[in-house]
Amino acid sequence: MDMMDAKPGTKQWLAADRDILFVLTPEGRIARENDSGRSPGPRFWLAGCAEGNVLCLAQGLAGEIAAQVEKLAADEPPCIDPETPPLHFERYLALLAGHAPVASHNYGCIYDLPHGLAFDSGARLVGSDSEAGRGLLRHLTDNGLPAGLTEVGFGSAGDLRAPWCAALIDGEIAAVAFAARLGENGAELGIATAKAFRGRGFAAAAVAGWSGLPSLREHRLYYSHNAANLSSRQVTRRLGLRRAGVSLRIY
Repeated sequence: MDMMDAKPGTKQWLAADRDILFVLTPEGRIARENDSGRSPGPRFWLAGCAEGNVLCLAQGLAGEIAAQVEKLAADEPPCIDPETPPLHFERYLALLAGHAPVASHNYGCIYDLPHGLAFDSGARLVGSDSEAGRGLLRHLTDNGLPAGLTEVGFGSAGDLRAPWCAALIDGEIAAVAFAARLGENGAELGIATAKAFRGRGFAAAAVAGWSGLPSLREHRLYYSHNAANLSSRQVTRRLGLRRAGVSLRIY
């Protein structure tokens, strides 16, 4: 099945997201995150929807522990609520702790992001595909990032992982949407908003612009966020997005 044919809220759609989020070994295990920083991935990733669940485990997990986790996951009812732990959650934690101490875990919400969204915030949208975007990138490369971006974690213009779309207010970058994870046929959205511009819809405007970039036209677009992230929830409400899946990560 082609990625673009995978319907939101199906196991195939979740599996396609897995293939964007992570760099996988030939055996289908998680080698690392598919990000520019080559971040270590979780030891356990379980994504669910009404149709069922998709499990993915880290490559370093011992075979006997992995087998027990996989057996439990096969018995797991569909995970559809980020506020309700999976049936075997405590057993997953105990088994993984037998390999190494569990550092943390979190629940996520997964959305299918349509192409060509619209949201009027009054901001000027500049995409990396355009001449204006290429000019903006040259300016940021030559002159450095504005304080609004550095204080939310960007170190250099190279951290704006293309394709990206910036929402500008009076020439200043208020928010930027970018490809946090990029695959051959799919992309996972990342969003950052300068602190001085938060709560005014500029993140939603940048996401809408990102969804219409020509270079993403043939890509399936995903947006995932930590279930506890209220700002991200607000973006999904502004854009009218409906949650199509949930996830659990254990590190």
